[in-house]
Amino acid sequence: MKTLKLTNIEIKGFKSIDLKGQSIPINKITVLLGANGSGKSNLISFFKMLNYLTTGALQTYIGQEGSASSLLYYGPKKTKRIEATLKFSDNRSVDKYSFRLAHAAGDTLIFTEELLTYKEKKRNKPFTISLEPGVKESGLYEYCKKPDTKIARIIFQLLKSCQVFQFHDTSKESRIRNNGYINDNNFLRSDGGNLAAFLFKIKKQEEYYNRIVRYIKKAMPQFGDFVLSPSTQNSNYIMLNWTEKESDYLFGPHQISDGSLRFMALTTLFLQPPKTLPSVIILDEPELGLHPYAISLLASMIKIASKNSQIIIATQSTRLIDEFDINDIIIVERDEQNKCSIFKKLKEADLTEWLDNYSISELWEKNVLGGRP
Repeated sequence: MKTLKLTNIEIKGFKSIDLKGQSIPINKITVLLGANGSGKSNLISFFKMLNYLTTGALQTYIGQEGSASSLLYYGPKKTKRIEATLKFSDNRSVDKYSFRLAHAAGDTLIFTEELLTYKEKKRNKPFTISLEPGVKESGLYEYCKKPDTKIARIIFQLLKSCQVFQFHDTSKESRIRNNGYINDNNFLRSDGGNLAAFLFKIKKQEEYYNRIVRYIKKAMPQFGDFVLSPSTQNSNYIMLNWTEKESDYLFGPHQISDGSLRFMALTTLFLQPPKTLPSVIILDEPELGLHPYAISLLASMIKIASKNSQIIIATQSTRLIDEFDINDIIIVERDEQNKCSIFKKLKEADLTEWLDNYSISELWEKNVLGGRP
């Protein structure tokens, strides 16, 4: 299963993507570049929906988004369904997960089709599993409980390992700034709320913990180390305490700036042990609140993580895009005539002469690449 990579996504009828749809290739690193309102965040939202879908909580996601109408391209009067196919490939086989969600009474969505497809590249015909239609939640989880469902379990794990992270909430009430359950440490939560507990577990693996601390020190020269120990008031809880360099004065998470706290979470996400890395990491504007030098460090960490995981990020940062290769970038544009989002993969061969004289960010600002307001 580890060799299978997400190679393509086809989406139709979701938010700003019309029913003609978009086919979006995915690399080891995929950088979505475009202006506000172009549709970058809508692709991130699709993966968020997938996270809920695989845990049997699609209806919860629909409720949080307001209604099914807000998910369908220009609402149910114009668009009756959402369709999607995710393709995972290696040198031996191609696995696909496809579904169709139709608008239903109560302004919700139901599955009218849910397919799993496995095809060995040396064979002509694929093996297909069709799950029960007419249901509000995915049938994949329950199907995987049956005997002899190896292919379904592989696809299910691939889908579950496409994880969206968002560390933007660093308010006083945010989980990341407060006490957390110390045993909530099997994986880093999507909001970084269990950062202290997760680091507490990683600390036993000195190589990775020390690397995390080393990168944080590069962005925060005054940072000394985390002080990760159970609360004296309740040993089941832990907080993100820390010290400055050459000092034993104890600081709490309330004494960290928003940008520094986000950088700590990003560093932990990307530099954690490879065994716990999600197969696909998805982030929307991870550079928010970061110093320009910290953005360069972020790019470096993304490249390190991409050796063991696929990374998808949406950004408008000129500083960040210059850290990557032109082949990593997908331009996202708003098609004003058809009122939909367009995802366009860039190719170095088409831009060779330009790249001899200009950086990627300069070409974007000159609107050579597209994706500008």
